[in-house]
Amino acid sequence: MDGSAARSDAPYDIAGLHLEEAGDEGPLLLCLHGIGSSSASFAPQLEAFGDRMRVLAWDAPGYARSADPRVPLDLDGFADTAAALIASRADSAHVLGVSWGGVVAQRLALRHPELVDGLVVADSSVGSGAEPEKAEGMRQRAAQLEELGPRAFAEQRAPRLLSDAAPAELVRHVVDTMAESVRLPGYAYAAESMAATDLAGEIGALTVPVLVLCGSEDRVTGLGASQRIAGAVHKSAYVVVNGAGHLANQERPRAFNDWVLSHLRIAALIPEFSGMPEPETGP
Repeated sequence: MDGSAARSDAPYDIAGLHLEEAGDEGPLLLCLHGIGSSSASFAPQLEAFGDRMRVLAWDAPGYARSADPRVPLDLDGFADTAAALIASRADSAHVLGVSWGGVVAQRLALRHPELVDGLVVADSSVGSGAEPEKAEGMRQRAAQLEELGPRAFAEQRAPRLLSDAAPAELVRHVVDTMAESVRLPGYAYAAESMAATDLAGEIGALTVPVLVLCGSEDRVTGLGASQRIAGAVHKSAYVVVNGAGHLANQERPRAFNDWVLSHLRIAALIPEFSGMPEPETGP
């Protein structure tokens, strides 16, 4: 599918997307957040990478400051919207996806290979559909959000996304980000897209270079889920980010960014870093 087809076929108007951006030249890096987050989760990456490439982070359809979808979106719908966004900005892009965003990224690369130059898949999986118990738990989340409301829902779920050693400031930031990002129906569409998906039989077809990262203390998807992705993809590298939970890109941004930059220096031919190092932890 060419760029014009990706734009016309997308079930969501990308004009409704809220985007955070950094950098004005170089290759494009699109960042796709997890199911309980927003573009705010990529602040460390926007700051670190913007001096050498164009970095774009979305609030997914129906999240945070993006407009609600007019029709229900499945995983293909989210992936096609990301494809339309890439096609509107460049011939192709590298894609960094965290958790649910990593599942969207994998599907994006499978459906629109001409638009994806490489993947970074962090603390992710092949989809909750690979395990019936996890799929059922995912399908219950929309009702939990409706019952509790965004703030209580976030206070219940968000701390588990970090390691026990995470600083209190970061825990508050993750709770606040989730509370300000999730709402219905967007969250329900995202949860169902995870519950209905098992990409295990498909990702072996990926031909782009893939970096798979996972926090050593990830209690959500865990090391095994990331190893499963890396083992199925021909051009893959697998890295454990020590001391980080499920949100490794926020909890250990310096180590996370170093690995991503090492990958992009090869896959995207970006230059060496020449600025000040970003902080090791924090929002």
